[in-house]
Amino acid sequence: MLHGPKPMQRKARALRAEMSLPEVPLWQALQARPGGHKFRRQPPAGPYVLDFFCAPRQLAIEIDSESHNRAERPEPDAARDAWLTAKDVKVGFVAAADVLRELDAVVAHIVNLADSRTPLHRPLAGEDL
Repeated sequence: MLHGPKPMQRKARALRAEMSLPEVPLWQALQARPGGHKFRRQPPAGPYVLDFFCAPRQLAIEIDSESHNRAERPEPDAARDAWLTAKDVKVGFVAAADVLRELDAVVAHIVNLADSRTPLHRPLAGEDL
């Protein structure tokens, strides 16, 4: 499980209260545990806050919007991705526009990513992932 320091926990709490437009429908879909996968929204992870995270599969989902391609954003995103990779966390990216246009396809893509990851533990009979 990834954790973050108190300042990042406060930032994560604030981000959960002010979700972006594409985050809202994706979170609503992920709350239904598609494919049996449980996700958390805006969890702190070290010096970062992830958009969504499936702990048993060590899978982070990041929504990429146009702002991620501007100014200094690509460098912090690359640093975050390298930090997560060093922790054996796979980062999956979905475009904000795709979330708003093709939510079902995005959720299917996320389920495929999660299914492709080996779980950290094998659940007991009847236990959810």
